[in-house]
Amino acid sequence: MKRRFWYIIIPLVLLVGFVVVRVVITGGKSPLNQMGMFSDSLLVQLPEDKGLAQKELERARKALAKIEPSKSYIVIDTHANMIFLRTEDSILIKATCSTGSGGELIDSVTGRRWSFATPRGVFKITSKQADPWWRKPDWAFLEDNEPIPSDPSQRLDPEMLGAFAMGFGDNYYIHGTIYERLLGVSVTHGCVRVGSDDLKKLYDMVPIGMPVYIF
Repeated sequence: MKRRFWYIIIPLVLLVGFVVVRVVITGGKSPLNQMGMFSDSLLVQLPEDKGLAQKELERARKALAKIEPSKSYIVIDTHANMIFLRTEDSILIKATCSTGSGGELIDSVTGRRWSFATPRGVFKITSKQADPWWRKPDWAFLEDNEPIPSDPSQRLDPEMLGAFAMGFGDNYYIHGTIYERLLGVSVTHGCVRVGSDDLKKLYDMVPIGMPVYIF
């Protein structure tokens, strides 16, 4: 029997009137949200009235359908530092990547705080750019014990992001790296670094709007 990518588990706990609808995204035997990190699990409290309860279940199913991929999609495993381009039943690209370190930086002068974790959840590719320039944020200078420049041109770095960048979420990117020896290690500031050969394949095959699932 053909393996399905999506499985919906709806346990009805009658004594307390709860239903848990968990979206389990799996590539064969590895469910993406088995660690409890997936942001789209739904917890629905069912009314005692049978008709109202059915309406709540239908609402949950509709919410689930909105995030189900219809074609190919990207999966990023931040625990194993792996990135996949796949369909429901096939892996098109499998590559080692680097994701967020989970570290934190605090500006001792202003008290500003930055957390360097790759976001988890469901996203979409929102932009694609060849030969991207990185506009270094304040934390990049603080991290290197350098003064924050007043000249915007001093923030631009033409090499750090590699040959290609694909945006997702709130200013996060899948991009290249000059530190390919560190691929497979959680060392980034939140973005997803990919080696040059695999990045080129991804860039050529990934359109804007493609779903990205990160756990």
